[in-house]
Amino acid sequence: MIIRNTPFFRKHIDLGAKMAPFAGYNMPISYTGINDEHAAVRKNAGVFDVSHMGEFILKGNQALDLIQRVTSNDAAKLKAGQAQYSCLPNEEGGIVDDLLVYCIEENNLYMLVVNASNIEKDWNWIQKHNRNHAVMHNISDKTCLLAIQGPHATKILQPLTEVDILNLKYYTFAIGKFAGIENVVISATGYTGAGGVEIYFEDKDGAADIIWDAIFAAGGPQGMKPVGLGARDTLRLEMGFCLYGNDIDDTTSPMEAGLGWITKFTKDFTSKEIFARQKAEGVERKLVGFVMTEKGIPRHGYEIKDFEGNAIGYVTSGTQSPSLGKAIGLGYVRTAQASIDSDIYIKVRDKLLQAKVCKIPFS
Repeated sequence: MIIRNTPFFRKHIDLGAKMAPFAGYNMPISYTGINDEHAAVRKNAGVFDVSHMGEFILKGNQALDLIQRVTSNDAAKLKAGQAQYSCLPNEEGGIVDDLLVYCIEENNLYMLVVNASNIEKDWNWIQKHNRNHAVMHNISDKTCLLAIQGPHATKILQPLTEVDILNLKYYTFAIGKFAGIENVVISATGYTGAGGVEIYFEDKDGAADIIWDAIFAAGGPQGMKPVGLGARDTLRLEMGFCLYGNDIDDTTSPMEAGLGWITKFTKDFTSKEIFARQKAEGVERKLVGFVMTEKGIPRHGYEIKDFEGNAIGYVTSGTQSPSLGKAIGLGYVRTAQASIDSDIYIKVRDKLLQAKVCKIPFS
């Protein structure tokens, strides 16, 4: 398999990043350390290169109809300049991928942002359902994506653009000039829960270097740091955000994963009947957050058991939370054991370590 580089690869190397293959790309895992980078985002601002993500353009008078048919959320509610979290259900009640839907022009022009490891899979799935021939373009290879996250991110970036990003509402976006580069999508979205923006732009005429350098010229003196995928994972997990391939996949339903809020029954879409039945009858398992009450780190795939040692589920994500100083995780358990404050037990090696189901975001 050929491992590709993002346009910022040389920047990462020059900064001494620890690199590793991820979703077919050489990606920075950390620069100064996960805890240090995590704290920078929670308290100040950090920059993530997430140019490995996929972007599709759907346009024409059939574009919205196609999006409505393949996604669980109701994209018809979107006005120009609004974005929406959604998922692509498969035909068996599972999830092909989770994604963002951007409405650039109502009823005519949309951008879908999908997970890096699922670009080809998602493209083929949407194309399969494109019966009315909406125009589709895969712009993933030529699109750069930087996430600038943290409570001070927009204040640091505001001098670089005429777009009023200080007052950009959550899940809205604007298209304008950024660091002198035209047609940059500036979106009040992110995967950290710390505020900030994500910016999309075409990789041409040196735009990647120009924008990266401008961001750090503005942010470096104010303590902004480059951040790798290691801290991206700890940040999203503290918020209880799902990671595709861990917490959701082709076998998990949005109703089981706590994503009923992105599953709208006011339209027809794939697996609608399955999800409606689950909503009416309930589900046998649920994705829950838990905190370890005994010392140990939960890891993906570890068994979850009850007091008697009976298997009741499995861990999907787990880490030592840098912000909270305790071990946390997500996992599927039987619905009977999914209520807040329920005691569960994580099998770590040969020991059963106690944990407690808790609310998410973790606190």
